[in-house]
Amino acid sequence: MFWEQLDGSLLPLVRTPGATLQVTIYEFLIAFVVLGGLAIIPQSLFYLGFILRNLWRNKIRTALTGFATIVLVLVVTLVWTVLVFLANVTSEKANNLKAIVTERWQIPSQMPYSYAARLTEGAPREPGDVRIDPANDAMTWAFFGGTLDPQNRTRENSLFFFVMEPDRFLTMMDGIDEMSPTDVERIRAAIAVMEKDVTQVMVGHDKLVAMGKKVGESMKISGLNYQGIDMECTICCELPEGRYGQAAVMPRERLNRALDEYERKNRKAHPLAAKCLNLVWLRVPDTKAFQQVERQITTSAEFKSPAVKIETASSGVAGFLDAYKDMLWGLQWILVPFILATMSLIIAMAISISVRERRKEIAVLKVLGFRPGQILILVLGEALMVGGICGIIGSAGTIAYFNLYLGGFKFPIAFFPAFLIPNEALWWGPAIGLGTALIGSLTPSLSACNIRVSEVFSRIS
Repeated sequence: MFWEQLDGSLLPLVRTPGATLQVTIYEFLIAFVVLGGLAIIPQSLFYLGFILRNLWRNKIRTALTGFATIVLVLVVTLVWTVLVFLANVTSEKANNLKAIVTERWQIPSQMPYSYAARLTEGAPREPGDVRIDPANDAMTWAFFGGTLDPQNRTRENSLFFFVMEPDRFLTMMDGIDEMSPTDVERIRAAIAVMEKDVTQVMVGHDKLVAMGKKVGESMKISGLNYQGIDMECTICCELPEGRYGQAAVMPRERLNRALDEYERKNRKAHPLAAKCLNLVWLRVPDTKAFQQVERQITTSAEFKSPAVKIETASSGVAGFLDAYKDMLWGLQWILVPFILATMSLIIAMAISISVRERRKEIAVLKVLGFRPGQILILVLGEALMVGGICGIIGSAGTIAYFNLYLGGFKFPIAFFPAFLIPNEALWWGPAIGLGTALIGSLTPSLSACNIRVSEVFSRIS
């Protein structure tokens, strides 16, 4: 039997009563499909050859239509990349949640650093309370903005530091999975250096290029938000292009020492010395644990002056994105539909012109015995072939150019400086191209099917 050779697991079916008929039906179905496919292949090749000859006959029009499709697929892919990424980071997760603790009544958040020890533990008080592992599941953030030239501050010579515990960069920061193993190992080695020498910092590739600096060089940073604090730093690592291309990372201990030095030098504490904790990040296993930690922190008497709040990372990011909601709404509901409508219109015009030019040819085909369905396949096939192939080229080219060459789509929103094109874009392009081609070419294709032979030849005579 056929199935005995194909799959030994079906041998029991053959050897049991009543199984022979079942296997025979399977064999019949497979044979039917195979023979049907063999019968369709020559007909498909005939249609394919016909479609290719028609497209090649109008090379300029085909090229222009294809180029327009590629460009519009590129634009839609970029817009969808941003929208999908922001939708993901603002959607609630059921497990492995990240929470953000900030000051309740003030933006930007400014909390005393004395809060850090208890907040990174989750503020447990009772034996049954949830306890956070501060070494692996928590990190603190302060923001230090500085410039290389305080007398002539420009965008190029200014930089923004995440002040944090260096060893939490690879365990708590987002986007690490987007980095190559080589970049991760290089950062891990730099973290070991920063833990021994707090004057060492990491700076993103794009920011290094803008400042004209390289790894190993020293620089003097004059504080912008921490007025009166100047720090000597050495660049020990370049953060890869992408999400952290414009960012920089400074050890928390470096800022603490600078604040102590300011106090010794000026005989008074810096105005921000008691407000140098901006955020605390916590990782909790699930929603239930988050709710318990939220109760522990918000009901604790330790965090009342100033009061704090805790929210999921998705809620916090959504709050940051409120300023962009009108722009994002416009991208989603105005720009993308307009582009898709434009693509359909371009294809409809191209196919309509082609049908009008070939009315005599279509009439001859009908005289030779072509049915309306066959005419529909030929006309639709031209549009679908151009839309599908150019959609693939557009999406694959977008991924290759932006991800591999540029290191992401540079479209700064909130604290996201760049967006990597997702692999799902490989099917976005063909879907966009085929969908718009089908919609745009349907009416011209139906009109081609309805061409009357008598009317065409009466005009010739």
